[in-house]
Amino acid sequence: MIKTLSKANQLVLLLFFISFAMSENPLKYAQPKLSDYGFFEGRMADHNPVTGVIPYDVSAQLFSDYALKSRFIVLPQGQQLEYQKEGTFDFPEESVLIKTFYYPADFRNPDKNIRLMETRLLIHTPEGWMGFAYIWNEEQTEAFLEIAGERLDASFINPIGETVNFKYSVPNFNQCKGCHVFNNKMEPIGPKTRLLNHDFNFDSGRMNQLEKWETLGMISGLPSVSSLPQTPDYNNFESGSIEERARALIDINCAHCHRLGAPGETSGLFLNIEETNPTQLGVHKPPIAAGRGSGDLDYTIVPGQPDKSIMVYRMASTDPSIMMPELGRKLVHKEGVELVKQWIKEMEKY
Repeated sequence: MIKTLSKANQLVLLLFFISFAMSENPLKYAQPKLSDYGFFEGRMADHNPVTGVIPYDVSAQLFSDYALKSRFIVLPQGQQLEYQKEGTFDFPEESVLIKTFYYPADFRNPDKNIRLMETRLLIHTPEGWMGFAYIWNEEQTEAFLEIAGERLDASFINPIGETVNFKYSVPNFNQCKGCHVFNNKMEPIGPKTRLLNHDFNFDSGRMNQLEKWETLGMISGLPSVSSLPQTPDYNNFESGSIEERARALIDINCAHCHRLGAPGETSGLFLNIEETNPTQLGVHKPPIAAGRGSGDLDYTIVPGQPDKSIMVYRMASTDPSIMMPELGRKLVHKEGVELVKQWIKEMEKY
């Protein structure tokens, strides 16, 4: 059966084939099926990694309509990540980052009745990083490459017993660049030392991820882990103060666009966790060309008044012309909105 493409997806394919004609074929770096890479052994949906496919996690996670995620990193044999002083890594070519998005049928039993939605690969090619999305079939036996993106029916029961139904969005080939572009180059978002500097339950036992990677010979030039910063888990009340957790949430969800060198830099709003200038962070900062996105409010953040802050207004919306982030969600991150509201409500030093 031939799938009828929407006008939006037709445009995506047109843009893809234009880039195809103007450069080398990007699809030569992608396999048709996820199983073709040989990342996992046994039943594909179980994600049992073969040797050299290393699981990992990040302390602050991008909100993706409450999807849970599993992550893996693959380095070419005999090569290493090179630590950079700004807390990032230089990846060798042929490195792959694997991220699978999934839902339990009922979040009160998160390990049962799992439905895998998609697996995204970031592949470091000679032309730079490229992102490819693989959509899982209904049988959960295989995931297939999808360039044009897709909208999938999704449903789950949330932790308080409510049924949530919505359309889950799989990004198209060009949308991957929208979040991952920095200084006109595509790059990973999650694998920063401050997001990796915490313990993880490996099969061999619980261990700091960076120390584990160093033990495996995956990193060169890494300083002492105790000297490296840590980004708190914004979902964990014990991992930091309200301000620290709110800044972590905003950093991972917004700063890939709102920072110098990223697509949102023209707004003058910089939300990376390192930012210390109150105005650039949004305090008493009027919007630039926000249109309906301002909600007729005056400032991005009004200390002590979250309901008068544009940041909260946009986070709490699902209107495509208002909501932020613009991509990657159809639902409101209710807990995230409440955390940011609490931070603004208690804001004093600004």
